[in-house]
Amino acid sequence: MGWFEERADLAGTVAVVTGGAGGLGGAIVSDLADNGVRVAVLDIDPAAAGELRSALADRGHEVLIEHGDVRDPAELAALFEAARTRWGRLDTLVNVVGGTFRAPFTETRPKGWDALLRTNLTHVLHACHQAVPLMRAGGRGGSIINITTIEAHRAAPGFAVYAAAKAAVEQFARTLAIEVAPDGIRVNNIAPDFVPTPNLDRIGTGDSAMMDPEGVKVAIPMGRAGRLTDISHCAVFLASQLSAYLTGTTLHPDGGTSASAGWFNWPTEGWANHAPLRVLRESGTFGADGGGRV
Repeated sequence: MGWFEERADLAGTVAVVTGGAGGLGGAIVSDLADNGVRVAVLDIDPAAAGELRSALADRGHEVLIEHGDVRDPAELAALFEAARTRWGRLDTLVNVVGGTFRAPFTETRPKGWDALLRTNLTHVLHACHQAVPLMRAGGRGGSIINITTIEAHRAAPGFAVYAAAKAAVEQFARTLAIEVAPDGIRVNNIAPDFVPTPNLDRIGTGDSAMMDPEGVKVAIPMGRAGRLTDISHCAVFLASQLSAYLTGTTLHPDGGTSASAGWFNWPTEGWANHAPLRVLRESGTFGADGGGRV
């Protein structure tokens, strides 16, 4: 056994992952399983669930992957019960499910707000409500990990309710972390920025500048988009005993965008927290003298 395996102490533990069949969730489940974790998954995409089940079975992993809607408390409770019945313990919960749509707030309606809150906040409450008693009963502590977003930490025009829901998850995690700390249960968040996934493609990213090598260098200090493994590696760390003294906080695998906080690395001008006049003039927004177009 190597240094990482010995200190991480993941082998033989059990994790529930909500929405773990594709994209970020699939990468997290795969990396946990490769480190000896027995994983139970609930995902709304039957094709993705089937593909992940086959892939992990082919690698000899012990997993329980179910098709269902995490937003349904009864289906969620059934997954926890299935994991408890099969393995008799719960060590890790990873809440992955999330989603949004782009629209100015005044053009949205209460039905849409409710859908966003169910998708991004309410299911986290239900999952944690299920997980904490099982972790307490085991007497070994545990780790709860929420996948949030950088939009929980900055303004997000067009995504007001989504950003509010994710910020609520962050604050909920801080408070829950203190409540369950005496039980050895840790609660943390992972807040990525731009990581290309099928769900992100469905939302749309404007003119796709972030998919262009030059465009991404402007927006992300490290000069590249995030990778699925940038997020899954953080999840493995938080699930493991390497993070045994870390709770109530958020990891930011974002290439530096939360630190840059609106500063952009323009190709000619360098770092600035505004669009250079050159860019504005080339777009036709401003005249050659810097004044507005007439």
